[in-house]
Amino acid sequence: MNKGLVTVFGGSGFLGKYVVRALVKEGWRVRVAVRRPHTAQELKVIGNVGQVQLVQANLRFEKSVDAAIVGSDAVINLVALLFEKGSQNFEALHVRGVETLVKKSKAHGVTNFIQVSALGADLNSDSDYSSTKAKGEKIIRDVLPSSDIIRPSIIFGAEDSFFNRFASMSQLSPFIPLLGGGSSLFQPVYVNDVAKAIAKLAGEGTSGNNYELGGPRVYSFKELMQIMLQTVHRKRLLIPVPWVAANFLGFLGEVSGSLPFISPFLTRDQVKNLKRDNVVSDNALGFSKLGIRAESMESIIGGYLLRYRKYGQFHKKSN
Repeated sequence: MNKGLVTVFGGSGFLGKYVVRALVKEGWRVRVAVRRPHTAQELKVIGNVGQVQLVQANLRFEKSVDAAIVGSDAVINLVALLFEKGSQNFEALHVRGVETLVKKSKAHGVTNFIQVSALGADLNSDSDYSSTKAKGEKIIRDVLPSSDIIRPSIIFGAEDSFFNRFASMSQLSPFIPLLGGGSSLFQPVYVNDVAKAIAKLAGEGTSGNNYELGGPRVYSFKELMQIMLQTVHRKRLLIPVPWVAANFLGFLGEVSGSLPFISPFLTRDQVKNLKRDNVVSDNALGFSKLGIRAESMESIIGGYLLRYRKYGQFHKKSN
């Protein structure tokens, strides 16, 4: 069953790889548009021979975007930044890049357009990440109203940068910092469930809706750290860090991140986002509308955090 050609921008990232697999499973031919195709060659072995194609594209360069969209029946944008570095900044990708992409999609007659945004996207937010995400959403609604916008909570999975980061920290540090005391709320969602939702929307054809995707349960940041430590069989102090101190840590993270080849461990903009709850709104469209049952966090993370135990999966308990 051939559903046509879908172009996925940002398809080589954490979420992107799962989305490509889900689309292939549904019978799409998938064109993966990435800045460096040579780093994403593993995607070509997904599906049948020739079902996945890699092309070079950068949202900052219109001609490359135009070439990547030609002949597409659907376009999916997964490109996002968690922190700014050099020419890769929020305004360039979340706003101007999205504007280029949605306008080029419309010019090529594409109406089946899916944008992955984020819970907390808000034009009035003091966070540059959240405000630029909201600006991108507004542009999409103005240019191509038929588009579907997906706002996931924090996404977890084997290659995530959340649980893996803190589990790795627990191997070296005697404590885990609880920013703002750890009271902020999250609704972690499994990466494969988000990918399924995107593939289903692409297959059905977009209808101009917003979807908020979260897992079946809400947790505080402190609870997430407690569950992570239980999973990796380690006992560590959970130390509350006031927001003022967290902001200073964000500044230090930005300083270290300004060095070549080093990503910041935290930024002040991320601290602003962590102050807000990251949960699905009441009455928002979500997994139930799509007929998808979200996996629980506890049923998944044990499978990939085992490597952070002192002796791996074969050691029952360690300190």
